[in-house]
Amino acid sequence: MEITIGLVEDHSEFRQSLVFLISSFTDYQVVWSLGSVKEALDNQDPVDVILLDINLPDISGIEALPLFRKKNPEQKIVMLTIQDDEESILNAIKAGADGYILKKTSPQKILEAIRQVYEGGAALTPMVAKQVLAMFTPPKAKADTHSSLTPRETEILDLITQGITTVMIAEKLFISPQTVRNHIKNIYEKLQVHSKSQAVAKALKERIV
Repeated sequence: MEITIGLVEDHSEFRQSLVFLISSFTDYQVVWSLGSVKEALDNQDPVDVILLDINLPDISGIEALPLFRKKNPEQKIVMLTIQDDEESILNAIKAGADGYILKKTSPQKILEAIRQVYEGGAALTPMVAKQVLAMFTPPKAKADTHSSLTPRETEILDLITQGITTVMIAEKLFISPQTVRNHIKNIYEKLQVHSKSQAVAKALKERIV
C-alpha cells in the first residue's frame, strides 16, 4: 500500500530534493509540499504522514503540532529538522510528535522513519533518543519504574523500540491486539509517558530494554 506524505519545509531546495527522493520510490507519494504551516492548514489534503520542520516562517513546527492534531487527531507527524538540542527534542515529543529525525539522516533512514510511524511505531534515531532528558519521571523514581514493569510489559516495550506495530506484536506473542493495547497503557502509566515516541526515548535512555 502506498504511503501518502505531506511536507512542510520552508527551504525550497531541500524541499524539492526531498520530494524527488520520496517520489522515486513506488511505495511513497508526496501529495503536497508547502513552505509554511498556514499553507498546510489552509490547503492540505489528508495524508498518512506529515514531515514537519521546526524553524518555519509563520508558526514553528512545535507550535503547529497541536493545530494539526486538532484538525486530524489521528494524524501521524514526524519532525524533520536540523535542531538537535535537547529542548527542541523534548518539546516536540511532549507536544505529540510521532518521530524526530535530523535532516542529516540518510535518505533510507528517513523513509524507514516514515514507514515506522505509518505502521504505528515511533521513529527516533538513537542519537535523538539519548538526548531526551529524564524529565518524564523524577530521577529518584527510576529504579521503581524499572522494577514495576512485568516481564510481559518489558517484552512488549522491547518490541515497541524495534518499531513493531501493535498488530504485529499481538501476532508474535499469540495474544489479541486489545491485550497488547492494555499492556501498552500500563507501560505508559508506569513510565509516566504519553506516547510511543516518549516510551522509546525513555527505554533507550534508561536502558530498560
